[in-house]
Amino acid sequence: MSDRFKKGMDILNITNKETIEGMFDELSDIAPDLGKFVVEFPYSEIYTREGLDLKTRELITVAALTAIGTAQLQLEHHINAALNVDNSPNEIVEAIIQMSAYAGFPAAINGITAAKKVFKEKNLLPLK
Repeated sequence: MSDRFKKGMDILNITNKETIEGMFDELSDIAPDLGKFVVEFPYSEIYTREGLDLKTRELITVAALTAIGTAQLQLEHHINAALNVDNSPNEIVEAIIQMSAYAGFPAAINGITAAKKVFKEKNLLPLK
């Protein structure tokens, strides 16, 4: 195991331990290197940079994926990760609502739908 892979897996074990094996399983028969690249680049090289904590990085990632609007599965995983690094459901909802002004209402509604799915799975609804 390379140092970059270990460093990335250390972050994933904090943010999204529940889903990382599923990603590897999904890619194993078609593009196994893609999973390795995901671990070694964003999680090893970006998530470990100084300047922002994991809580902030995940909230930014939720906002970006909401704005992109075409990465629903990844958005759900990062909403889960944001919860795992102490973002509250209300903070996540506010970040998604903020994107309505920049990415449009359809993107924000899709983001809220993803959040609702994750929150429901974690018994966090209704929000207070």
